[in-house]
Amino acid sequence: MTEAKQEHLYKILVIGELGTGKTSIIKRYVHQFFTPHYRATIGVDFALKVLNWDQNTLVRLQLWDIAGQERFGNMTRVYYKEAVGAFVVFDLTRLSTFEAVTKWKADLDSKVLLSNGKPIPAVLLANKCDLGSEEFDKGTAQQLDTYCKEKGFLGWHKTSAKENIGIDDSAKCLVSEILSNNELNEPQHHDDVVPLDDPLPKKQTKNCC
Repeated sequence: MTEAKQEHLYKILVIGELGTGKTSIIKRYVHQFFTPHYRATIGVDFALKVLNWDQNTLVRLQLWDIAGQERFGNMTRVYYKEAVGAFVVFDLTRLSTFEAVTKWKADLDSKVLLSNGKPIPAVLLANKCDLGSEEFDKGTAQQLDTYCKEKGFLGWHKTSAKENIGIDDSAKCLVSEILSNNELNEPQHHDDVVPLDDPLPKKQTKNCC
């Protein structure tokens, strides 16, 4: 008799500054599709990715595409609820988007934690690497390794939604970490977080392990 598969549903956040390619990464990962023509996400959007992780495990990832401007509002407290992992995205061609990563990570860590009080696992994505240069590879990779250790990231990946680079590997890294800590996957929240049964606003219309 074949043993029934274990099924898991995990909420994953995709956060970062406006225009870093968050929606494009999700579209590529879920639908194997890319277009340079996206409208900026307003509020939050959603996508579902189903993974046959192994012969005994089915994983459903609910990917929350958080608008880049949301860090400046309080709604992230609602959006982050029940998340068990996150991608923080920056644009390799715009230094300002990397400078904002620290603030996004701090915002994340202040609003959702695992049940053991630790931050949820997060992977840093250096996106649009197809537009980058070899100088980045030689001069910055080691600095990013150090940065990730200091800021509590699992690690980082260079990604390109256009060329389909690094996205699957970064997702495997994050899901592997979530599964390995499965017993800790129920997050706890700070007292000032809006209760789970409060309605969400409707969308108005995007090297580790």
